[in-house]
Amino acid sequence: MIYYKTDEEIELLRKSNLLLSETISTLAKEIKPGITTLYLDKLAEDYIKSHGAKPAFKGYKGFPFTCCISVNDAVVHGFPNKVELKEGDVISIDTGVIMNGYVGDSAYTFYINQGDEAIQKLLKVTKESLYKGIEKAIVGNRIGDISWAIQEFTEKQHGYGVVRALTGHGIGKNLHEEPDVPNFGRRGNGLKLQKGLVIAIEPMINMGTKEVYVGDDEWTIYTDDGKISAHYEHSVAVQKGKADILLIFQKLKKRKEKIPIFGVIINPNV
Repeated sequence: MIYYKTDEEIELLRKSNLLLSETISTLAKEIKPGITTLYLDKLAEDYIKSHGAKPAFKGYKGFPFTCCISVNDAVVHGFPNKVELKEGDVISIDTGVIMNGYVGDSAYTFYINQGDEAIQKLLKVTKESLYKGIEKAIVGNRIGDISWAIQEFTEKQHGYGVVRALTGHGIGKNLHEEPDVPNFGRRGNGLKLQKGLVIAIEPMINMGTKEVYVGDDEWTIYTDDGKISAHYEHSVAVQKGKADILLIFQKLKKRKEKIPIFGVIINPNV
């Protein structure tokens, strides 16, 4: 069953997502060589709890961490660990919060030191595809219009692998609600979009093959060919004329260390 939200519920979802954007922005300031993903996970949990909310991921279907942090060929659902990040790493951070009974869910991919133009392009195209999908999340369109926009741009125009095994989803009082929002599909197919539908759109795009496999921890999803993957996600409310993005990433303060990270200036309007 699909649960359509009232305007009041959408505002509660916005509050959850705004806290989430602050959380990810806080983590972004810390990403550099020598930092562990386990450190980032603890930082996220402490930040969320200090603002009167709780992590949405921790304990969800047994997931043991606050964040899914997936490095390089890990697509999603990566376990934070004690391995130190290094120059050239690509780091996807996917996390969620529960505040006032409503869930925020978002993901962002970072690249330490921007040394490879091909990797920069993958991240740029994947992020752009998110907004191409969001443009289609309006009353009267269908789920397939979102899916097609993402696939057309990433796979047809740029030759990347669009992961089929994982999708975006509805969101509200629960982390995953109906409907599924695939990143591939045909225009005009699927559920007709109505006002009050809130969905998490999240392209997961691989440098190479679309095929993936599950790692030994039974959670982490990896690219089948070992190539880099990128992942971006926003929660949005379907509206007439223009989708309502429920979170805004603020421009981050410049760090003292002059270590360029592709993507640390997070601007949903780009």
